[in-house]
Amino acid sequence: MIILFDLDGTLIDSTDAILEGFHHTFDTYEAKCPSDEDIKALIGYPLDVMYGELGVKKDVVWDYVNTYKEYYQKISTQKTYLIESAREAVMLAHSFASLGIVTTKTGKYSQVIMEHLKLMEYFRVLIGREHVENPKPHEEPILKALESFDTKEQEIWMIGDTKLDLISAKNAGVKSIGVLSGYDTLETLQEHTDIIFDNALEAVKFLQNRA
Repeated sequence: MIILFDLDGTLIDSTDAILEGFHHTFDTYEAKCPSDEDIKALIGYPLDVMYGELGVKKDVVWDYVNTYKEYYQKISTQKTYLIESAREAVMLAHSFASLGIVTTKTGKYSQVIMEHLKLMEYFRVLIGREHVENPKPHEEPILKALESFDTKEQEIWMIGDTKLDLISAKNAGVKSIGVLSGYDTLETLQEHTDIIFDNALEAVKFLQNRA
């Protein structure tokens, strides 16, 4: 079995770091910062998409993204936390499946975070924003991750907390599980998968019974 995990809202909570990064960016450019709720509603999308949706003009959006990344790199490990039971979920999953990470976060920083949390060693591959042309909900990130596995006769699952994860899985032809530990609502997840649990550990226990 192959299990691919999303990061934000699925295994880690980096909400504080993300919000601080956005506040810092808008302050840097002396622009009015949107509300925290408006920012959180877009977590899971690529940074350029988030800034665009928050009103930043296309000709300066990458300036905002680069300023955010520079600041985020400094604070990410101190202000990112494992979601409760996420470590147990990863350890259990590793006992019966091959694991990967598929995220729209920058892969370079994601790897640093997961190494800091002492979990990176359990994953065979981490696909981040810079590794693909088309981020989730496109299928490319999942298909890119699967290049690191022998997928023949393997059951493949994607576990994520937003519709982007679930749509990406469907587009890639793999099965999906939604978790309620992150950013999308039960109603939104139900539109895209029939299997939903409170958190990644419950999802992994369900998969263990299938292995």
